[in-house]
Amino acid sequence: MDEEPLVNVVHGDPTPAELAALVIALTSTTPPTHPHSPSLWTRRARPTPRSDSWRESGLPL
Repeated sequence: MDEEPLVNVVHGDPTPAELAALVIALTSTTPPTHPHSPSLWTRRARPTPRSDSWRESGLPL
């Protein structure tokens, strides 16, 4: 086995359980599959591009 280790402990003496928890934490991070959409509260606070028509002013967002 001539491969370099993925994790090298340079200070301290972690237990095998601590090393396993560290490896799991480092390898289990995955990017989100879809971007976070803003909540309805946030969307209502933002100005929306709308017509200046008085008829459209009474319509729901």
